[in-house]
Amino acid sequence: MLKLQYSKFTLECGTDEAGRGCLAGPVTAAAVILPSHFNNAILNDSKQLSANKRNHLKNIITQEAVGFGFAHIYPDEIDRINILNASILAMHQAITALPIKPEFIIVDGNKFKPCANIPYETIIKGDAKFLNIAAASVLAKTYRDAYMEKIHEEFPMYNWKQNKGYPTKEHREAIKLYGPTKYHRTSFKLLPEQLKMNL
Repeated sequence: MLKLQYSKFTLECGTDEAGRGCLAGPVTAAAVILPSHFNNAILNDSKQLSANKRNHLKNIITQEAVGFGFAHIYPDEIDRINILNASILAMHQAITALPIKPEFIIVDGNKFKPCANIPYETIIKGDAKFLNIAAASVLAKTYRDAYMEKIHEEFPMYNWKQNKGYPTKEHREAIKLYGPTKYHRTSFKLLPEQLKMNL
């Protein structure tokens, strides 16, 4: 069973990102403050949940949270500042999008930068330990998936509806065949033999 939160502060927010390892699309982060009475037996790290469960939980989280925010950082910015900085920037933007300022932040992972003078703690595998980080992981994943499904309509040959921009064999084959799009991260190794290709 996941714990509600890490600190003794009433307004603690959990934050997490999705899409760090993708070749295309944004890196998306969410921040969530849950009420003190919140409880959910299904909620867990989004990677452990089916798409149906994630979408079901998204409705519960957005309805019951004290506040939530999310943010996309797009490929041009990822290429400019690198994926780690883009992930942290997405989390910062998600936190500042909260309707209420948190008193404490817990972050999934081990890298973060101070945000708005709010004390914070980084927690490895935090999305499998604390409900507010798990909730943020579900929102980040569902908002990002929805975005990838939308841009899939523009470039169906990459099948982003299915692979969500991750480096699947099929996605790499499509890049080889059609080349990269404006949604691809040019700073990423899009193809294993990219060095030999004149992209």
